[in-house]
Amino acid sequence: MTHTRIRKFNTKDTYPEQKLDNDLCQAVVANNTVYVRGQIGQDLDTRESVGVGDVALQAEQAMANIKMLLEECGSRLDHICKITIYLTDVRYREAVYNVTGRWLKGVFPVSTGLVVTALARPEWLVEIDVTAVIPQADK
Repeated sequence: MTHTRIRKFNTKDTYPEQKLDNDLCQAVVANNTVYVRGQIGQDLDTRESVGVGDVALQAEQAMANIKMLLEECGSRLDHICKITIYLTDVRYREAVYNVTGRWLKGVFPVSTGLVVTALARPEWLVEIDVTAVIPQADK
């Protein structure tokens, strides 16, 4: 199996306040499948949190990150097959699902939604990960 790792990083740079040292990446392309790491309200280039206190703005940033990463991998939003949404409060569901629904209008992915106790940083309220394909014709 061939694979490519997109936007490699180490957690000691991403989470300097925590004692971590893990080599990760934002996406992996394996054959014609793209696995995107959970995206949150964070600018991928500056690592700055976006939309602190505003779950809809965080969801917007997460979806913008997903779009950018899929395009870097040779895919697109309309090739998403699976989306998983993690919320820190069930009351955020409507706001977040309205954002993701707008970004994915007409795509019809399978979806899983979870309510979790917390995410990696206390200011993050939503995390979204996706799996997509790269159709042969789009290569």
